[in-house]
Amino acid sequence: MEPQQSDNEIEQIAVLGAGAWGCTLADLLVRHGHSVRLWDYAPEVIGSLREKRVPRNLPWLRLPEAIILSAELAEAADGVTLAVFVVPSVGMRSASETLKRVSPDDGKRLYVVCTKGLEKHTDKTMSEVVIEVFGEMIRSRVGVLSGPSHAEEVSRQMPTTVTAAAYEPSTARRIQAVFFDPTFRVYTHDDVLGVEFGAAVKNVIAIAAGICDGLRKGDNAKAALLTRGLAEMMRLGRAIGVHEQTLSGLSGVGDLIVTAISRHSRNRNFGELLAQGLTVEQAAEAVGMVVEGIPTARAVHELARHHNVEMPISEAVYSILYEGKPVPQAAGDLLGREPKPEIY
Repeated sequence: MEPQQSDNEIEQIAVLGAGAWGCTLADLLVRHGHSVRLWDYAPEVIGSLREKRVPRNLPWLRLPEAIILSAELAEAADGVTLAVFVVPSVGMRSASETLKRVSPDDGKRLYVVCTKGLEKHTDKTMSEVVIEVFGEMIRSRVGVLSGPSHAEEVSRQMPTTVTAAAYEPSTARRIQAVFFDPTFRVYTHDDVLGVEFGAAVKNVIAIAAGICDGLRKGDNAKAALLTRGLAEMMRLGRAIGVHEQTLSGLSGVGDLIVTAISRHSRNRNFGELLAQGLTVEQAAEAVGMVVEGIPTARAVHELARHHNVEMPISEAVYSILYEGKPVPQAAGDLLGREPKPEIY
């Protein structure tokens, strides 16, 4: 077992991904006294940040000069003790492979996954992708950070609580020590699969919640949708080995609540735009940021089919996104299902 990092030790950290969440975490980490380098695969993003020091979607946040901005991953990752992944889920494998090529694992570096999603076609969680790329020998040094945490609020230092889950307890405690402060409370957890599963699948239910809002179905309907959506998450979670209690925590029901009700939620906003008549492509463009629930809906569909798990809400979202079913028809079909006992 590796020793826990002391609270006052300065970490050399590379934050991979300079979107709203990546910029927010880079700012948080440098305020904690760590040495931070921020990288993005898009040179124009880094160029804009160098010029203005202000993220496009967080106009109130000015990145401290202490954050080193880099468009070269080899430069950003040189000698770092933590690599923090905040790239979109569709780019996780590519970013991992590039990092491995330009900065091979040194046997000490920690990998912290902050991306929420499942990989297209493989249905792997983001930590599973990183481990597959780098090799099983890094498993004890991989963790995830997840929970109800919109960048719009964390960047304003508004109270937030998240979960750090890892395969090795000392890794979870070290991540906790690095990220923790009075307005960003971090709990530790050992169910990595459960934490990542909840963080990913709730995005699909949040799209459904946005559709509910867009169709003006009311608060009663939305409360029922979230409750039955959580039941779907628990059914599929049990089938793949998730601890049910995990989905009752921050990265399950906590993340589901905030993603389904917040005006900051890109997944909820995307669903509302669909209900207003926009196409999938138009709605995604209007949101202007990555909507992780879109690829995750396909992954959930494939997992549910493989494990023979009934998930009517998730299937309704899938049918809208990938089969072209009109939103009113999908909602009507869902409401018209035969009466059943309430079971989880």
